[in-house]
Amino acid sequence: MISQRFSRWTRLLLTVSLLASILSGCGYNQFQSKDEATKAAWSEVVNQYQRRADLIPNLVNTVKGYASHEKDTLEAVTRARASATSMQVTPEVLNDPAAFEKYQQAQGQLTQALSRLMVVTEQYPNLKADAGFRDLQSQLEGTENRITVARQRYIVAVQDYNVTVRSFPNNLTAMAFGYKAKPAFTVENEKAISTAPSVNFGK
Repeated sequence: MISQRFSRWTRLLLTVSLLASILSGCGYNQFQSKDEATKAAWSEVVNQYQRRADLIPNLVNTVKGYASHEKDTLEAVTRARASATSMQVTPEVLNDPAAFEKYQQAQGQLTQALSRLMVVTEQYPNLKADAGFRDLQSQLEGTENRITVARQRYIVAVQDYNVTVRSFPNNLTAMAFGYKAKPAFTVENEKAISTAPSVNFGK
C-alpha cells in the first residue's frame, strides 16, 4: 500500500517536473517575465502622464490670472486634460489596439493644447516673470522629459516581448496560451506625443 502511494507520488512529481521543463523550454517563463516588464514600463508611462495632468489645473489658473481673455486656449487645455484623464488605463489596454490608440490620441491632444498655451504665455512678460508660473514651467519641462524616457522604455519592452511572441518555437507557446503581440506607439501619433510643449524661460 505504502509502496503504491509512493509510486503514485513519484509519477506525479516526475509529471510535474517534465511539464515544468517543457514549459520552460518553450518560452513560457519568458512570456511571464516579459509580460510583467511591459506592464511595469506601462505603469511608469501612466504615472508620468498623471503627474503632468496634476500640474495643469495650477498652470491654467496661474495663466488665467494674467491672461484671462485667452479663454479659448485655456478651455482647450482643460478639455484635453479632462479627455485624457477620463480614460481607463488598466494593463488590459496594452492588449487592445483600439483602446491603446484612443489613449495615445488623447495624450497627443493634451500635448498639443499645452504647446499652444505655452506659445500664448510668451505674449505676457508679467506672467513669465511670475515665480509661481516659472516653477510650474520647470516642473512641466521635467515631467515632459520623464514622459519621453518612460515611453521609450515601454517601446523597448514591447519590442522585446513581441519578438518573443513571434519567434519560433515560442510562437507555438504563445498560440497555446493566448499571448498576442502588444500595440506600441504608432508612427502617426509618435510625432505629436513625443514633441514636448515648448518651455521658454525668456527674460
